[in-house]
This record gives sequence, structure tokens and C-alpha cells, in this order.
Amino acid sequence: MKKMQLLKSIKISLFIVFIMSWTDFVSGQAENLNVLYNWIEWTDGNNMLIHHLNKQAFAYLDIRDKEIAGLKTKEDWINRQKKVKGILMNTVGPFPEKTPLNAKVTGVVKKEGYKIEKIIYESMPGFYVTGCLFIPDGKGKRPAILFVSGHMKESFRSKEYQRMILNLVKKGFIVFGIDPLSQGERLQYYDPEKEASSISGEHSYFGNQCLISGVSSGRYFIWDGIRGIDYLLTRSEVDPARLGVTGQSGGGTQSAYIFAFDDRIKAGAPVQWTTGYRRLLESMGSQDAEQNFYHGILNGLTHADFFEVRAPNPALIVAGTRDHFSIQGMRETYAEVRNAYKAFGTEENIGIIEDDFGHGYTIKLREGICAFFQKNLNLPGDPKDENITVLDYKELMVTTTGNVANSFENVETVFSINKKETQKLLDKIQTSRKKIEPHLEEVQLKAKELSGYVAPQAEVKSVFRGRYQRDGYSVEMYALYGEGNYVIPLLLFVPEIGNKFSAVIYINPKGKITDAAPGGRIEQLVKKGYLVAAPDVLGTGEVAPDKFFYGSNYFVSVLTGRSIVGIQAGDVGKVVNFLKSRKDVDYNKICAIAFDEMCPVVLHAAALNKSINSISLIGSLISYRSIVMNKFYNEEFSKTHAVAGALTAYDLPDLIGCMAPRKIALVELKDQMKQPASKELIDEELSFPRSVYSLKNVTKNLNILPSAEDIGSVVGWCFE
Repeated sequence: MKKMQLLKSIKISLFIVFIMSWTDFVSGQAENLNVLYNWIEWTDGNNMLIHHLNKQAFAYLDIRDKEIAGLKTKEDWINRQKKVKGILMNTVGPFPEKTPLNAKVTGVVKKEGYKIEKIIYESMPGFYVTGCLFIPDGKGKRPAILFVSGHMKESFRSKEYQRMILNLVKKGFIVFGIDPLSQGERLQYYDPEKEASSISGEHSYFGNQCLISGVSSGRYFIWDGIRGIDYLLTRSEVDPARLGVTGQSGGGTQSAYIFAFDDRIKAGAPVQWTTGYRRLLESMGSQDAEQNFYHGILNGLTHADFFEVRAPNPALIVAGTRDHFSIQGMRETYAEVRNAYKAFGTEENIGIIEDDFGHGYTIKLREGICAFFQKNLNLPGDPKDENITVLDYKELMVTTTGNVANSFENVETVFSINKKETQKLLDKIQTSRKKIEPHLEEVQLKAKELSGYVAPQAEVKSVFRGRYQRDGYSVEMYALYGEGNYVIPLLLFVPEIGNKFSAVIYINPKGKITDAAPGGRIEQLVKKGYLVAAPDVLGTGEVAPDKFFYGSNYFVSVLTGRSIVGIQAGDVGKVVNFLKSRKDVDYNKICAIAFDEMCPVVLHAAALNKSINSISLIGSLISYRSIVMNKFYNEEFSKTHAVAGALTAYDLPDLIGCMAPRKIALVELKDQMKQPASKELIDEELSFPRSVYSLKNVTKNLNILPSAEDIGSVVGWCFE
């Protein structure tokens, strides 16, 4: 009896599961709107963006490699050096004029066999650099080494870095360890209440502001090092003919850069940075704003250039075979650099040392570095690693407070300096705006150039992936082929009634599925009779990268001059052309609506593509200017959603002006903190586009709304 009851219970349960599944199916909840699902060629959707960017980077590197392969003689390499020096100065510079260092010794610590002088100098007026000068006992002039630190909070005061510094000091070298920006005592966003930074990841935070202005923040790191060499040359203990530079990780980056830019440095030993852009992009991707020169790869630069430009001066490449910086790339770079030194007849001046280790110093690496400087800075001795006594952090503190921000008045930061320089760019834009028509023509040219926008071809290839029927409309799924080896997943919502529809391109930063469910905002538009195209432009939805690679994607776009905004704007153009190819779309009535971070994308797309008849931007950033000219900003509006170099020629309000006389609705405009923009800010930023619409007697076509009851009314206005 119990067995029969159990079987009956199981049958009832299975029947309930069947009914529930069938209910889900017929109600549409079982829909799978993932276009890439079950298609082998598209299984790597989250890497499509980085592969697309890398492919373009590799194309530029191929051009460079071909040029390098043709260099045979010393004269060939000298000409290459001249070219690279010019590229470096144009890419990173211009550097400021040299002003008084105003160097001060804030304290002295005496130790057995050496002393430490605590130094502070101004690499620019009010831009304070803190450091410690380690001076061995003895008389006479000695070789000196500038030591720059990697991304450690303590900077050169960390135990690992002290072991390297004090080993060099015990060998008789003067070592000047300085704090890089945002480390040690040089926090750029210091919060006195927390006694710490108010920003996580300062390097890229101020670096992103610099990049929008067309400047690499690496310039500041390099200049601090150059002025550090200036300080060393003021010291009577230092032999000016025997100067070196070294550092590990981020310090490896800085030491390579400083070595390349400062001819006074005789020998350089960058540690665990050297690889090569090709292998770097193939592996972990590009990191940190200062490590990415504005349009660096576009201009033919890679890691090898920072050594080759200084041939035949002695250089040492130091690496760990298991480091996250590719050892294969390091070996390939060494092989290329060695050919340059060979052409100069000084092959012995380029060295390589590696150890089977990850990221950090080992005894073998420290001994190799010591031997390199002993040989090339003419201070012979035993390079053997020695036991050292690590000093406490506070013992090496230069300021009384632990940070320059609250130790001096009128302290400059990267933000404050970049703000002043950016104001000059904004003044030029403002002057250009006085001649409206020529300015708008120039804006379109520059927006296309700086964003890396490529106008899509008229013919759009696609793969139809299926259709779902809903109440009153259908949902069609397509994969549109993009400009490269990627696809744009697209959902097309088609009303049942009608044969020639006004079309709405609907773009959400969270992806096409966000508002695609029955009863959602897209359905509201379809029920009003609009055909709606909801794409996942490259970098969103099904083709969004893993969060870890967001920064890398942006920095590769900076290096290649192909902004993600520009690529996505091209994708929008692909959707436009796809709609224009359909018989059920009125191609004279194509509107685009975007939300939040995707608003600059649609604005670029519409400014550069007249086939988009009108646009509605919901929650748009009001200007790139607001990011750069304010100390704090919301990072969601930078990186992948900003165009590096934009403020050298235009801003978002200029693109709004390019829309005239077409309609544009700006709803819930946001300031740099992603908060509602004030009336004062709106009046200030939008005065130019308002003047453009006024000039063309279409002021009603620029619609600025604090909010909207529903997007249907906003879209309806666009089609009136």
C-alpha cells in the first residue's frame, strides 16, 4: 500500500513539474535570448573586444618589426634612435622648464658604514618629491644610483627594496631612493581623517584624467626622476660621470623610461618590467595608466625602444622566468636589443639575467645587479649578497606628518597641474566655437580621428539565430558581423501590425537583455508601434569582457588610438545599416536611445552618421571637461567610456552641436560624480550647443529634461 502511494506521489510530482515547465514555456519565461549560445565560433564572446584591439596593436607592431629587420649598420640604428627620441618627446612631452629644486635635508640617520639623508625637492614648483639619500662612509666622489620603486605602499622603505638598496650601499654606491607618485609620502588624494588615500588605485585615477587631455601620466614619473638626477649632480660626493638607475616592477617601468630620456645616466638596470607589447598583450594585458604612452603602439613603440635609444650605453635586463611579465617576450626583446648593440660594436654592454622565480628580487638577481653596476660604473668589488639590517618605516620618513599633502601649503598634485594645462586646451576650444560652422566641421574630423571611429560598410552580413513569438510582436535574434573578427548580438522586436516602422536603436550598458523581458521598457516601445533593435555593441552584454580586463582593454585602446567609444559607435552604425536594409523599416525614421555610460557612444555615432535621425540620451555624462576639471569623479564615466585626447579638440557639447538641426533629447544629465547635473552646470556646459540650435532656428529640437515619466514619451517626441 505504501509503495503504491509513493508511486502515485511521484507521478503527481512529475505532472506538476511538467505543467510548470509548460507554463514557463508558453509564457515566454523559458526564452533564451543569448544570441551566441550554442555556436562554437562565438564561445569566446567575453574576449572579442581584447582580441579586436590586440589585432590592431599587432598590425602596428608588425610594421615596426619590419622596419627593425631592415636595420643593419650603426648608421641605421643612429637614425632609428633619432626617430625614436622624437616620438618619445612628442608622445610624453613636452616637459616643463627646469625650476629651482629648493632641496632640503629634513633629517639625518647614522648607521654603521653609511648614513641616510632625508631629502625633499620640488620637481616642479609646489610638486614635492620625497626621498632618502644613502651615502656610504668614506671620502672622494662615488658612483650614484637613482632607485625608483614598484607599486608598494611603503615605496623604497619596503623590506624587499631595502635589501637591494643596502646591498648596493655596502658595495660603495650612493643610492637615492625616491617616492613615486601615490606611494610612500606622496599620496595624491590624501584624506587627513583616514590618514590614507581616499581613492583606491590612484595611479590610474589621475592617469585617466590626464589621458582625456591627451597626456600620459608617465610624464610626471619621468620628470621626477630627471630632477632626481639633477639633485644628485648638486652633491659633491657624486661622480657625475658614473650615474645609474634601477627599480623593480613599476620601478622597472620608471627606470626604463628615465634611462631612455636622460642621457646623463650611464647605466640602467630595469627589473621585471621588460617584455614587449606583443607578449604583454597576449598574456596579462596592459596595466596602469603611466605604463601606457598616449598612442605609443600607434607610433611604433615597444619595450625594446627604451634600451635601443640609449645604445651603446650599458644596460641590464632583469627577469624572473615565472614572472607575470612574459619571459618569452623578455628574451625576444633582449635578442632585438642585442642586435642594436652589436651594430655599435658593444654587444658586451647589453646584459641579461634571469632566475627561476616569480615577481620579486632573489639573491641571484641582486648579485647580478650589483655586478652590473660594479663593472659599468667602475667600482670593482665582490657582488655577493650580504646580510643587511632593515630599517623601520618611520626611521626613513622624510616629512613630519608622513605625507607631503599636509606638510606644506599650496601643494601641487598631478590633478592640479593637469587641470591648469587642460584649461589652455579648453580656452582653445572656446575660441574655436566663436566660428560655429568651421568649428563643427573640425569637431567632426577630430572626433573621428581621436576616437578611432571607422564608418561601417553599407552591406551588413548577419546570421539569423531564431525567433520568439510574444503577445503582439516577435523577438528576432541576429548576429551582425562587426568591423573585425567579432559579432554584434542583436535582438529585434518587431510589431505584428504594420509594414513600415519607425525604428529605435536601444543601447543599455548592461546589455540588450536588461530591458528585454515581457512588460519591460522595450516592450513599452514596441506596443507603441516602434520596431526596436537592441544590440550588444562590442564590450557589452554577451560580448562584455571579464572585469579584470576592463582596464587592459582601455589602455590598449589608448596605445593604438582606437577608443572603445569609437569602435562601439561604429557598431551602432552597423545596426543602422542593418535596419536600412530591411523592407519593414522607414530608414528616414531611425532614432537611437542610450542610457548612462553608453550615451557618449551614441552621441559620437550620431554626430558622425547622419542616418541617425534623432537621439535620446538618458543619464548622460554632461562633458569630459567635468571629469578632468574636478578632483573627484565617478570612474564608470572614464576608462572604456572616454576618448583619450578628446579635450585637445572637442567635448561632448560640441558633438551635441553637430547634431543640429536633428532632434536630441537630454534627460537626467549627470555630472562627473554621476549625480544629477545642476542647472548652473547645464547652463554652462550647454551654452554652445544651444547657440548652434538657435543659429539654425531649431531651438525646440534640443530638448533638455530633468526627468521623464516614460521613455515612450521621449522617443515619441523624437519622431514628431
